[in-house]
Amino acid sequence: MKFSEMQYTRPDIDEVKKEYAELTKKMEEATSGEEQWEIHQKYYELSDHIMTQSVIAEIRHDVDMTDEFYEKESDFFNEVNPIIANIDVEYKKKLLHSKFRPYLEEKIGKVAFKNMELAENSVAEKILPLMQEENKLQDEYNKLLATAKIDWNGETLNLSLMNPYLNSPDPEVRKEAWKKYSAFYEDNAEALDDLYDKLVKNRTKQGEEMGHKNYLPLGYARMQRNNYGPADLKAFREQVKKDFVPFAEKLHEVRRKRLGLSKLHFEDEGVYFANGNPAPIGTPEQILEAGRKMYNELSPETAEFMNFMCDNELFDVLGRKTKKTGGYMTYLPDYKSPFIFANFNGSSSDADVITHECGHAFQGFVVRNELIREHQDITMETAETHSMAMEFFTDPWMKLFFGDRAKDYSDMHFEDSCIFIPYGTMVDEFQHIAYENPGLSPKDRNGVWCDLERQYKPHLDYSGNDYYEGGAFWQNKHHIYDCPLYYIDYCIAGTDALQYKVWMDKDYKAAWNSYLELCKLSASDFFDSMITRVGLNNPFEDGCLRNVVKQLEKTMGL
Repeated sequence: MKFSEMQYTRPDIDEVKKEYAELTKKMEEATSGEEQWEIHQKYYELSDHIMTQSVIAEIRHDVDMTDEFYEKESDFFNEVNPIIANIDVEYKKKLLHSKFRPYLEEKIGKVAFKNMELAENSVAEKILPLMQEENKLQDEYNKLLATAKIDWNGETLNLSLMNPYLNSPDPEVRKEAWKKYSAFYEDNAEALDDLYDKLVKNRTKQGEEMGHKNYLPLGYARMQRNNYGPADLKAFREQVKKDFVPFAEKLHEVRRKRLGLSKLHFEDEGVYFANGNPAPIGTPEQILEAGRKMYNELSPETAEFMNFMCDNELFDVLGRKTKKTGGYMTYLPDYKSPFIFANFNGSSSDADVITHECGHAFQGFVVRNELIREHQDITMETAETHSMAMEFFTDPWMKLFFGDRAKDYSDMHFEDSCIFIPYGTMVDEFQHIAYENPGLSPKDRNGVWCDLERQYKPHLDYSGNDYYEGGAFWQNKHHIYDCPLYYIDYCIAGTDALQYKVWMDKDYKAAWNSYLELCKLSASDFFDSMITRVGLNNPFEDGCLRNVVKQLEKTMGL
């Protein structure tokens, strides 16, 4: 079904509560594991339908944040989603503590039950008001960003539409663009600091109410980190500092020489070629058509996927002034349909949507007929492995998007993928420090960011921009506000993707078959088991990044 034809009806929260209560009662009264399994399939129908309506409302709100009807629907789900999450957990407790658990665990899997344990520790009725307040604060933050109006040569642009100028080949243009871009954040610095302070304190209070010292244990549970914890991530961050930052700095030096600069300045961070970064050729419609051709040639599975997406209006990628910034892939379970939201802006990131977000969507499409719903409930480092690896698997088709500059794009994409890992890891460490020390003042938080930049990105130079030089660049990263603790996942996945890059350069077919197997495994096993099962090294094991760097430096002659 086409997205425009999908009907939206606001769920009746009282009816939802009633249906959950009936399922919970039946689960309690069941006399066998087989009977509970039958009841659980009814649960799938109920939860899938609620999720579908929520996602339709979210998409239609995000494509036009001035739409009054869907703004009200967004407000509605901000209120009721915590309530639904709580009654969902109450239902799942009956499975978790069922006397027939051995049968159910055999049917649904150990991962599902571990996730239920985490969910049980993620929400409680006593913190629902705090969760609702958190949703409102996040909505307030997104509205602030979405209403940004930057005067650029007589045209009014939002933050997303400034991207081509921020990375302009003309140094003077990008300096002026960054000046105006950062001015928006500086003008709103007090509001942004206040919002983040409220979010940190709100989440800390939630953690305390759930019996923790701070938010981090609750945050880990909500991220479904079901087989690694803070110690593992701390060790990974140390790997990045020790083994990967020196490699990334070498790539920055390669970039500096290519640009012909005596020294890199912060405005140069996203620029890779003196004649400008490669940009996709053609209209947005032609870019989508190029993506269709690419996926039809890559494999039978990707062909079926992309044709389905295009035929059913499952992309909304045109940038508009009232559209939410950023991009994402989501899923409409009633229609077994992925959906991709993005903001095309004429830069290489338009092609990234067709690779990265389609990596997410492809995996969701591959397992769309999976009977066991929990097997689709993948953790974020696994999800980002699907997307970031797809960026490399699609590299042979970049001529469709970039013409004669396909090689430039491939070089830029590779370097950018590597350079990102220190930055993403830094974002993670910043958040850990912020939640371990919720009383930090805005000035203190900026000081933390400055210190981390010296460790992870020692080449950075913000001279001339007092706002960023003072440590406020972190305010540009919406994940820090909107998706607490969700960023290191990209770095773990990036490590996996680079392993696939090394592998496909030697044997593309074998690497693709491994990737397809990983997509099909979905969430049927734990991350570390799946990664080793498909032939990759576990990123948490010491030496993983060192080995990746060794192979990449050998290939590059560094």
